[in-house]
Amino acid sequence: MLDFAGPFEVFGVCGPRTENEKPFNVYTVAEKEVITARNKLKIIPHYTLQNCPTPDILLLPGGGGIHPDGTPFGSRREMNNGPLLDWIREQNNNVELLLSVCTGSLLLGKAGLLEGLSATTHWKAVDAMREVAPNTNLLPEERWVDNGRIILSAGISAGIDMSLYVIGKLLGKEAADETAQYMQYDHWK
Repeated sequence: MLDFAGPFEVFGVCGPRTENEKPFNVYTVAEKEVITARNKLKIIPHYTLQNCPTPDILLLPGGGGIHPDGTPFGSRREMNNGPLLDWIREQNNNVELLLSVCTGSLLLGKAGLLEGLSATTHWKAVDAMREVAPNTNLLPEERWVDNGRIILSAGISAGIDMSLYVIGKLLGKEAADETAQYMQYDHWK
């Protein structure tokens, strides 16, 4: 949940505290109208894949793994979801920045979008990342990796740091530092 909620908060509180002056219009998108997350938290996305406006920045959260019975869940299941991977490829053609948090990188790798790039992911997904994106320079010790337009973070809380980094990249260090201070978050720089 922190994979999406952390960056959602970072981009959502960035800038002035009035709605009409916000630098980012933050919203959620999902394949279904209701998502059941970890611990059975129900999330109602703002849009579905079919009706969302074209984003300037698309962030793919991770989360998931393999159940004891060998059944994949979360991003490990979704990396085999053809329609979702097609949608990600299509969005890649239109967005200014494509971001991933944690095992969201597996979706990018499986979609073929990390070919020849550098990447990071959750430490428990390094082997899976090597399988789905063998021609990617994997840097598992890095908190985030910036390829210019495609930026990836390591596991879970690293998505907050990557989001602050992106704010700094787009709006300047002062905006990133102010956002972190407002959140009372000691971010990695």
